Amino acid sequence: MDKFRTLFLHFQSSSESVMNGVCLLLAMVTVKLYSSFDFNCPCLARYNALYGLGLLFTPPIALFLCGLLANRQSVVMVEEWRRPAGHRRKDPGIVRYMCSSVLQRALAAPVIWILLALLDGKCFVCAFSSSVDPEKFLDFTNMTPSQVQLFLAKVPCKEDELVRNSPARKAVSRYLRCLSQAIGWSLTLLLILLAFLARCLRPCFDQTVFLQRRYWSNYVDLEQKLFDETCCEHARDFAHRCVLHFFASMQSEMQARGLRRDSAGRGPEAPERPEPPDGLDGGSGKAHLRAVSSQEQVDRLLSAWYSSKPPLDLTASSGLWGCGLTHRAPTVVPGTRESPHTDV
Repeated sequence: MDKFRTLFLHFQSSSESVMNGVCLLLAMVTVKLYSSFDFNCPCLARYNALYGLGLLFTPPIALFLCGLLANRQSVVMVEEWRRPAGHRRKDPGIVRYMCSSVLQRALAAPVIWILLALLDGKCFVCAFSSSVDPEKFLDFTNMTPSQVQLFLAKVPCKEDELVRNSPARKAVSRYLRCLSQAIGWSLTLLLILLAFLARCLRPCFDQTVFLQRRYWSNYVDLEQKLFDETCCEHARDFAHRCVLHFFASMQSEMQARGLRRDSAGRGPEAPERPEPPDGLDGGSGKAHLRAVSSQEQVDRLLSAWYSSKPPLDLTASSGLWGCGLTHRAPTVVPGTRESPHTDV
């Protein structure tokens, strides 16, 4: 049980591991979909190529789009590409690295579908049966051109009366299937060779740029994730304080209207617990969240985050980008001192 928990925490904390898991899941779904698909070629000269090529390339396009939608980094990449520069310079190399990473994971499932279809050969036979040169086969010498075209269109349908138990149909089908498998295995070997060369040759070059782009791409992803989590935390705390403020105001209104029961009919009331003043977190780490306490301030903060990302320098002055978010100075209780902090 501890091993499963450790594995779950690893996937939860690593965005790259999550994306690899999603990529593997899409690949398994692709294999299952193809194995359960019922292939039925129309065996018509006008529609064979359309059906075969459509089945060969349409599902990969859908799987590619699903891979982009399932990959969170695709959205982060577009946001990083389109964001205003603000106080942080934009590095096109980071966007290119993230684009390469997203495309590699999104292309895994489509490539698997195409390779499976080529190795199986049914789509290829259906798509190109009408395009076979009849002169390569001796069985078509006694047929007219129209009969040859009709016969070739019926090649994928081995149960059709016109081509049932015909040696010519078997020869054409075997020829196209062998050609399809040859293309499939060639593409498989090419992809394996490219992956092998990329893995073996990469350590031979300077890794500085690669490490920098990998670090900052992970940073952009984690920064956006932490910002979303902090926004959710602030929204929960802000809603909690608004609800408490509403009940407190209603209690004051009820007291003013005389709707409260006479104190003689009930025991002494417990003193009300005042809400902690803004700017104090009582050691819970929410002082900076409580400083933003109105809708206008929240809107300004979100607008500042989008239009002017903070500089990647912890020694930079916080007033460079955080000015104008509050309308009053933070409350400091006598006997305490304001805790210094740096906005990043």
